Amino acid sequence: MSLDLTKGITVIRPDKEIMTRQKIPYFVGISRETAGAEGISMNLVVIPPGATAEPHYHKDFETAIYILQGRVDNRYGEGLKESVITKKGDFVFIPPGVPHSPVNLSATEPAMAIVSRNDPDQMENVVLYESA
Repeated sequence: MSLDLTKGITVIRPDKEIMTRQKIPYFVGISRETAGAEGISMNLVVIPPGATAEPHYHKDFETAIYILQGRVDNRYGEGLKESVITKKGDFVFIPPGVPHSPVNLSATEPAMAIVSRNDPDQMENVVLYESA
C-alpha cells in the first residue's frame, strides 16, 4: 500500500445494537458498510447474564477476541465437547471453520468483548452449527 492523502479516518460510535444469527447482541463497529473497510471488521459483543450464543462457525475467516468484562466458557470443536474459560484481559483466537458457542458464566453481569475478524462483511459468513 502506498501513501494516500485522499482518505481520512472514520470514527464509529457503537450505539447501534443488532441481534446476530448467534442470538447475542452486537454493537456495530467497523465493517465495509460503516467504514468502507476492505479486510477487517470489529464490533462490541455483549453476552447477557447466563446467556449462551447459538453454536456457530465462521466460514473462511479468522476471529480475534479481547475479553473486556466477565468470564466466558468457550465451548468448541466437534459436538462442542471441548471447553476453555476466558476472563477479562484474555485474548482469544478462533480459526476459520471451528464450531463454538460462548456461555456467560455470570447469572448477574453481562460479559463484554471486542471481536475482530479479517472479513469486512463478517455476518454474511456466520454459519449455525448443529452439534447433534
